[in-house]
Amino acid sequence: MEPVGPRTSWTFVTNHARILAMVLGDPEARLRDMAETCRITERAAQAIVTDLETAGYLTRVRNGRRNHYEVAAGTLFRHPAEGRHPVGALLQLLVGLARRAEP
Repeated sequence: MEPVGPRTSWTFVTNHARILAMVLGDPEARLRDMAETCRITERAAQAIVTDLETAGYLTRVRNGRRNHYEVAAGTLFRHPAEGRHPVGALLQLLVGLARRAEP
């Protein structure tokens, strides 16, 4: 049996979580900025925002030419193993990490 190299195609934090944390940190964030931060296309960022909105994790309101997003308070994790816990604590951690990483 040949040795297997390390798997590099997965991460602990999904792009859905990253974008939700971005919205919490900046409710006026543009899709372009979300995509750039997550290193994905704007189309992928739009699909993620739609997923999050459809699942009730955020709301989107058009404000002139921009969108204003709001994270729904108290939303729970989707996986049954964590399903009784709100995502807010994880999002706060991610927002704090992002702010510390800013120059």
